[in-house]
Amino acid sequence: MCQPPEVGNPATTVVALFCPCLFADNYHNNIVGNRTEGEPLKSGLTHEILEELYERYNRPEFIHPDPLEFVYRYESAEDREIAGLIAAVLAYGNVKQIIRSADNALSRMGDSPRDFVERVPEDKFDGYFADFKHRFTDGTQMAELLAGLKRIIARHGSIRQCFESHISPDDETYIPALTGWSDEILADFEGGCSYLLPSPVRGSACKRSNLYLKWMIRKDAVDAGVWEGLSPAKLIVPIDRHMERICRSIGLTSRKQADLKTAIEVTEGFRAFVPEDPAKYDFAITRLGIRDDCDPADFIQSCIK
Repeated sequence: MCQPPEVGNPATTVVALFCPCLFADNYHNNIVGNRTEGEPLKSGLTHEILEELYERYNRPEFIHPDPLEFVYRYESAEDREIAGLIAAVLAYGNVKQIIRSADNALSRMGDSPRDFVERVPEDKFDGYFADFKHRFTDGTQMAELLAGLKRIIARHGSIRQCFESHISPDDETYIPALTGWSDEILADFEGGCSYLLPSPVRGSACKRSNLYLKWMIRKDAVDAGVWEGLSPAKLIVPIDRHMERICRSIGLTSRKQADLKTAIEVTEGFRAFVPEDPAKYDFAITRLGIRDDCDPADFIQSCIK
């Protein structure tokens, strides 16, 4: 059984941050202090600190185990955008389970996900995924998602073109486009698979959708940049409980919810350092607490005034 860490010890405070059975707000408060939501945090986070972390961990050899690896399984943009979406919507739960489930789903689709989606009739998707299960995602929900993708590809030509059809030049972020895009994919399927592509209008952080957009739009040693020409400046940082806790500890947010407001606040924090690419440091930061050679205590302490 996990024992409560020593309060006041930064190293054990961070252990609490990443072990769900140990995490509690009083441990977090020993690092960032007792503040009300929305009150500015004192942070020593600098561009140099972020760049050092980026150079150390934003490397292709560190992609595995990460669902992003399934994008690189394929060569064509048409296959990659479908494979990436399948992997992204399943990116919840234990990482080993995510990798198994994404591999399982894509293996059922053969050598070309694009060919599979276009060739297989809608009413046959269920048969291919009849016994599929990833936590509370079942074969019926996957079949509905694939049917939605089949329809938008027939209508627009690709997932990218569907997404672009919802972008307005006046939009400061991709949130409005993400709303229209996810709604169009799931327009004919009420309930069921809707949680796989949640809409921002309901306040969801849309972590998996924003993760997918980051893979598709950003281009560096890790992110694939499948959709060339779209600006990474409008991306929203993918936020889940893990990322929210780190960002709260280094002063990028004082909010305690992994929701859309927090995602926007964190994005604005990173935008102060890299306005042209606010999601740049996402992959490197999410290695904290995941990799054995990456001590989150050292990083967090370097960011605290």
